[in-house]
Amino acid sequence: METANSMHRLLIVDDDNDIRQLLAEQLGRAGYLVSAAGDGNGMRQLLEREHVDLIVLDLNLPREDGLTLCRDLRARSSTPVIMLTARSEPIDRVLGLEMGADDYLAKPFEPRELLARIRNVLRRTEALPANLEPLAIRRARFSSWIFDLEHRHLVDPDGRVVVLSGAEFRLLRVFVGHANKVLSREQLVSLSSGRNYESQDRAIDLQVSRLRNKLADDGGSDGLIKTVRNEGYVLAAAVTLE
Repeated sequence: METANSMHRLLIVDDDNDIRQLLAEQLGRAGYLVSAAGDGNGMRQLLEREHVDLIVLDLNLPREDGLTLCRDLRARSSTPVIMLTARSEPIDRVLGLEMGADDYLAKPFEPRELLARIRNVLRRTEALPANLEPLAIRRARFSSWIFDLEHRHLVDPDGRVVVLSGAEFRLLRVFVGHANKVLSREQLVSLSSGRNYESQDRAIDLQVSRLRNKLADDGGSDGLIKTVRNEGYVLAAAVTLE
């Protein structure tokens, strides 16, 4: 395996000791710092002690499954998550994305593919899309909401903090940077992740739906983020950038 560009810390959460050891060894050779846990309790203990840049989370865990853990993580953290599962049914992938996973990989998998996905998710998480760099914004205000880009969260009209996943943060950043402009699915995927859009991949629709839920369906039947039939989505609000 090739060496990673920087020393990111990864957390592997899997109840299979052999898989934990294999991934820790191979990802360590790729230049990552790797911690491992066998269940949700172990994961929480490690997260209390260490900063983690990305979590590789198995779906099928004892006591608390990966979907529950991912949902709980998303309530308080934007740490990116790649979900692993022995099941490959589309519904598992959809559920994982709905709970806030940034990517999804079915077992058995080639370790090089997991490495590529880890690099891609970390790159998407850390890189500011070139289209948004000139804005150099710290905060955006719209419809009584505050989008705090420095702290990567939303503040609702009542002053409550709303935690965003990495994917939700990147997507909202695109919307506020292109407010009142209709963006196609292809543009949203490209601007928020830097990858190419595939017509059969509906992950962007799930991410828009989750972001709408975070915005509490404010602004009418479609919420602040409107669907424009056969064209895409638009953040229909006046945005003030700071």
